[in-house]
Amino acid sequence: MTGSRKLTVAAAQLRSGTDPVANLAQAVEAVRRAADAGARLVVLPEATSASFARNPARAAEPLDGPFASGVREVAAAAGMTVVVGLFEPADDGRVHNTLLVTGPAGEASYRKVHLFDAFDSRESDTVAPGEDYVVADVDGGDAGTVRVGLATCYDVRFADQFTALGARGAELVVLPASWGDGPGKADQWDVLVRARALDAQAWLLASAQAWQEPVRGAPLGIGRSALVDPLGAVHGRLGAEPDLLVGEVDLDVVGEVRKRIPVLP
Repeated sequence: MTGSRKLTVAAAQLRSGTDPVANLAQAVEAVRRAADAGARLVVLPEATSASFARNPARAAEPLDGPFASGVREVAAAAGMTVVVGLFEPADDGRVHNTLLVTGPAGEASYRKVHLFDAFDSRESDTVAPGEDYVVADVDGGDAGTVRVGLATCYDVRFADQFTALGARGAELVVLPASWGDGPGKADQWDVLVRARALDAQAWLLASAQAWQEPVRGAPLGIGRSALVDPLGAVHGRLGAEPDLLVGEVDLDVVGEVRKRIPVLP
């Protein structure tokens, strides 16, 4: 199955620290590297602005704050779409674990719906959940407008979200993550990203934090960013260290798969 609507995408696998200024510099460099590699869209991990080793409330900024503004500026300069994970203040004193999408087609944001209250972690103590799933229109250059679904880390365990994103027309789902290490966790991650691409019947680009030693049980990353097609085949995967995954997405495959296997509601 081949087609003419093709999009070059990148996942920037970073190792964020606790300093948003240093993390912004790292993010800017990653966006520039992705642009140099020909990507039209680059996805940075969950918690790019500050790792979970820091209380998210101390790193939270509004979407017009210094971190988001810096990402917005480099996206504009590169003429590409950037998806990045950050923390923004919530009305109840907690924060939102937010994805910002910024690029030539405008902006969108998604607040993580499914919070990581598992494996002895309690994300909901500091993070307020979002209320809806989001599909954003992204400028795909010669590929035209691309429908991109948004999900974050622990969302990957909830198949209904990805089915809903596919039903809303997502051709590509992006999944920034800070996946915690532990027994069996890498295997679970690998299975889940493939399964969720099948559920959405869409391409899935997962951008994960590079491996870090857990801090007080905080999920800081295992790496293994991946690009998966709508039939669950892996087209690229990184290891544990910081790196850049670049791949080509054939968007016409999405419609062909959905026609041949009509399972979306």
